[in-house]
Amino acid sequence: MSLRPIIETRPAQPHTEGAGVKLHRAFGFQDPSELDPFLLFDDFRNDNPEDYLRGFPWHPHRGIETITYVLAGTVEHGDSLGNEGTLGAGDVQWMTAGSGILHQEMPAGNAKGQMHGFQLWGNLPASQKMTAPRYQDVKGSDIPEIIDDDGTRVKVITGSFWGKRGPVDGIAADPQYLDVFIPAGVKKTLPIDTYRRAFAYVFEGEAAFADASAPQGVLLEKEVAGEEVNIRDLSGDRTLIRFGTGDEVTVQAGPEGVRFLLISGAPINEPVAWHGPIVMNTQEQLHQAFRDLRNGTFIRPAH
Repeated sequence: MSLRPIIETRPAQPHTEGAGVKLHRAFGFQDPSELDPFLLFDDFRNDNPEDYLRGFPWHPHRGIETITYVLAGTVEHGDSLGNEGTLGAGDVQWMTAGSGILHQEMPAGNAKGQMHGFQLWGNLPASQKMTAPRYQDVKGSDIPEIIDDDGTRVKVITGSFWGKRGPVDGIAADPQYLDVFIPAGVKKTLPIDTYRRAFAYVFEGEAAFADASAPQGVLLEKEVAGEEVNIRDLSGDRTLIRFGTGDEVTVQAGPEGVRFLLISGAPINEPVAWHGPIVMNTQEQLHQAFRDLRNGTFIRPAH
């Protein structure tokens, strides 16, 4: 077994999206090879309805898939396929834009006015860029949760983990998407497929992630499984951790425990031409997508 080195730790940055929704972006619209096959990750979390109620009105997508995971409040969804639905706390929505879809996502708070969710964009390979659009809602009650003897809890949203398989499937990136809680003071090693790009996103509490790479910054020498490794300073709320190659990640939870997403996927390794909500392989394909939008042929007839 080999511990994954930490390539980078960085905070999510404040950003405004849609019709004025205030959120934090962990990555996106940067180097698309960085976390290939993933393109963008947003944390939309707010206690002030004025900062999210205007939502994400009708807009197009082509060439990507999105996974939306709601923790608090609701998100109403409508699209050009005629799908309508409301995601509640714990629910997941998977949408394949494929050849083209128009949709809107309108958040609402819970009884306390709180709204919290995540959206992840996954790239589609060239062979599936123009596939027929698809949509799936998954209720939180259908997402398996594994509880280990030490109190660690893992919700398996996509992929397989510790003998359980998540209910969301058919995603081109074939991601593993886990919601992990580790209790205070517990040290846990989690397996990850060696050949996948991987990142963690901390959103509650804090933790130290073991680092197999050379020391950078202020580090604490620790021993994990009989080997000396570097434990970085505690990573707290809204922190992205990018991992290098290896088949496991070791986490030491802080004094209040830690909750984070652990996401990995197989890289596509194809050229990316990207503008706004449309991601293709070439500039000509990108120009064609915007021509289709202008001339009313963006939405392909169902076959």
